[in-house]
Amino acid sequence: MAEIHFLERNSIAIQRIFSCIAVAEVKLRDDQYTLEHMHAFGMYNYLHSDSWYQDSVYYIDNLGRVMNLTVMLDTALGKPREVFRLPTDLTTYDNRLCASIHFTSSTWVTLSDGTGRLYLIGTGERGNSASEKWEIMFNEELGNPFIIIHSISLMNAEEHSITTLLLRIEKEELDMKGSGFYVSLEWVTISKKNKDNKKYEIIKCDTLRGKSVPHYAAIEPDGKGLMIVSYKSFTFVHVGQDLEENKNDNLSEKIKEPLYYWQQTEDDLTVTIQLPEGSSKEDIQVQFLPDHINIVLKGQRFLEGNLYSSIDQDSSTWMIKDNSLEIFLIKKNEGLTWPELVVGDKQGEFIRDSAQCAAIAERLMHLTSEELNPNPDKEKPPCNAQELEECDIFFEESSSLCRFDGITLKTTHVVNLGSNQYLFSVIVDPKEMPCFCLRHDVDALLWQPHSSKQDDMWEHIATFNALGYVQASKRDKKFFACAPNYSYAALCECLRRVFIYRQPTPMSTVLYNRKEGRQVGQVAKQQVASLETNDPILGFQATNERLFVLTTKNLFLIKVNTEN
Repeated sequence: MAEIHFLERNSIAIQRIFSCIAVAEVKLRDDQYTLEHMHAFGMYNYLHSDSWYQDSVYYIDNLGRVMNLTVMLDTALGKPREVFRLPTDLTTYDNRLCASIHFTSSTWVTLSDGTGRLYLIGTGERGNSASEKWEIMFNEELGNPFIIIHSISLMNAEEHSITTLLLRIEKEELDMKGSGFYVSLEWVTISKKNKDNKKYEIIKCDTLRGKSVPHYAAIEPDGKGLMIVSYKSFTFVHVGQDLEENKNDNLSEKIKEPLYYWQQTEDDLTVTIQLPEGSSKEDIQVQFLPDHINIVLKGQRFLEGNLYSSIDQDSSTWMIKDNSLEIFLIKKNEGLTWPELVVGDKQGEFIRDSAQCAAIAERLMHLTSEELNPNPDKEKPPCNAQELEECDIFFEESSSLCRFDGITLKTTHVVNLGSNQYLFSVIVDPKEMPCFCLRHDVDALLWQPHSSKQDDMWEHIATFNALGYVQASKRDKKFFACAPNYSYAALCECLRRVFIYRQPTPMSTVLYNRKEGRQVGQVAKQQVASLETNDPILGFQATNERLFVLTTKNLFLIKVNTEN
């Protein structure tokens, strides 16, 4: 196997394409204070890449204009051109989100103005001046503001449909504890029955709820399923009568005391249950199985279900202490963080210890700092290369990859990602689902979902050597991307700096490892670009040949020479 080294760290040429563009940035309001608001809206990517057409990017300015830049030749760069203008005046809305856009197909676009209105737009063949014409085909108010996560176009016989995924963060009126908000994913299908009927109508709408913003959410190409990567699980909820009937039950459940409390370390879990007065050891039955637990109190089933992960049943035990039942479970997979004790059970309350809270707070400190550092080359640099090894000590929550069936609305596949940290997503083939990149040890692996292959649903298509290790040291990273042909990966910080990591290439000259004397077969290069602005970076997109970086007032192009 060839040895791989990061050999170079040099600068790269940057072109400022256009200035004073006035991006329609929407900053978080005082009532959008949770980490989920920050993930969904505060870290929103305002620059959109049209994966159907190479080197074509879009943004929306504060006049509601959809602006496009398509690069054919680097020597003949033009200014961004207006392709569409939203009919609403965005500046008159106080309670709005950022406008969002998704390129559904080569001739369709899904657009939200951030006020709660959804547009379906027929564009013709984009990039062809003779046939391109943006025309509104559907326009409807859908309630509270949302952003568009994903959309696909379906053609069955004479029926054309657009299926889209919308994200909201809603106030949870019944939530007595926690942040008081939940995340809503609305799966909406809009259809036109036949050629004679020119009107598109909503024919289906399903809603999922969760407590965390998904890292990744995409609809399968045939519209029959949905895949989500998230820290906390999502479930479909019934609307209308079923939801109303559940409200009173939910209210009574929420005001009750938790049935049990639980804590965890890297090695074990502790469950504490308050016993009724006068309980004795003879009243209690606790049964451990590798993936199951059953607790019976005075002949009544108290808690039973599948555990989130496996335990060592022989080493697990229980005892009675101060009229409480304490159960000690030994994890089979040491270091794995359990998001729940019993799968699907909401009767318990997780208690995080102070050390874990301190680690999380330190890890997120750069997102809430009151002091930005516009000149990282001088004092207070946000990244210290000497502290690279500390990147692995931070508390990392475990995420899961779930696949939902579009007909039954039930989960068909669940994969616990464990320590495989989610990094980013990229569209390699616009006719397929977006790929997602996960950290595997020191590397970063790119996975392509295939909904048609039930036994082999996720295919490993590329590896970025050592990228998982290197990116962990970038504490101020904001956006992450890679070229659709896997030739390089790139990330940017909140201000100014862009890092480019090229795939390893064979050495043209002889190079030896100084410590071991072995010849080095391949070298991976790192380049650093520094933007000539102190404005925050709002958007970031990668194509096979170029990087596009959007700030509040400028659009930059970085030519990535993948041959060197």
